[in-house]
This record gives sequence, structure tokens and C-alpha cells, in this order.
Amino acid sequence: MMEHVIHGFGPVWDAASQVLVLGSMPSPKSRELGFYYMHPRNRFWPMMAAVFGGDPGCAPSERAAFALNHHVALWDVLASCDIAGASDGSIRNPVPNDISMIVRGAPIRLVITTGVKAGQLYAKLIEPGLRRLGIDVDMMTLASTSPANAAKSLDDLVVVYRDAFVRAGVLGQGAGGDGASDM
Repeated sequence: MMEHVIHGFGPVWDAASQVLVLGSMPSPKSRELGFYYMHPRNRFWPMMAAVFGGDPGCAPSERAAFALNHHVALWDVLASCDIAGASDGSIRNPVPNDISMIVRGAPIRLVITTGVKAGQLYAKLIEPGLRRLGIDVDMMTLASTSPANAAKSLDDLVVVYRDAFVRAGVLGQGAGGDGASDM
């Protein structure tokens, strides 16, 4: 069933963030819990633990601190849309978030979109606005960590995300595990 959804919670970032990870729109479970990638079968947090080393915890505050400790900012492409459940393919009437405050306020080297739809929405709704503001930041679309993306194993996700974080230069910069020991 289609419903109009408003994002409901803001970005996680600070002045040291170097990679901005953008999903499309939080899943119903993430909206219910008020934080990113909170569906118990979503592989985002296990992937982050494998890439960077350490335990991101379960509470939103622990996960936010883990991401920030590794210079990773989190948000979503959309501020609102019409959507059926968590199905990116059903998104209609998308309204983008304004990420310019993050890319102006932090040294963002790379934007990673999680999934094809997030990448398409970013390219259509956000990138042109950034260009008009004179902001040019590299973007990569990586595989979704959603449980709906059964085509990619956790090991596959770890490889592609690790490569992206290496490209952005954030591995080994946070306290705790450096995530670079098995490269």
C-alpha cells in the first residue's frame, strides 16, 4: 500500500566527515526506530563492522558515534516521497534533502549511494543543485545492503564498500580498529 512518508530524522555528520553515505528513504523499521539501517536483516552495520573493525553497537547513539569515528556521515537522498513499504521501485513524488550544508560544512571527498534507485535519485534531484552551487563531489553507487538485495553476500558488500572507503582515504583514520589490516 502506497503511503506518503516524511523522512523523520536528520543527518549524522560533523566537521570531520569525509564520506557521505546516502540511502533512498529509511525503511519502515528504520523510521520506527528513528535511525539508519535498523532493519535486523539489513547488512549495513555488519558491513561497517567488518570494514572498520569493532562493534558499532545496537543503539542509534552508538551507531552514530561509530560512523562519525570513521569519518562517515549518514543521510538519505529523499526528505519525503510516496512509497509502498520499503520498495525503492515504488517511489513516487520524491522530494530531495538539501545535502549542501554537509558538503559545505565538512571535507566530503565521496558520496556513496546505497543502491541503484538512490544513485538515480541523487543524479536527478541533488547533483544538479550542487553543480549550480559550484559544488563538485565524486559519487559512487554501491550495492544496497538491504535484505531485499540477496544477490550480494555480506562478503561481497564488504569488498565493494571497503574499496570505496579506501578510495576516499578514511580507513585507518578513526580510533579503534583500523579496518586496513587484511588489505
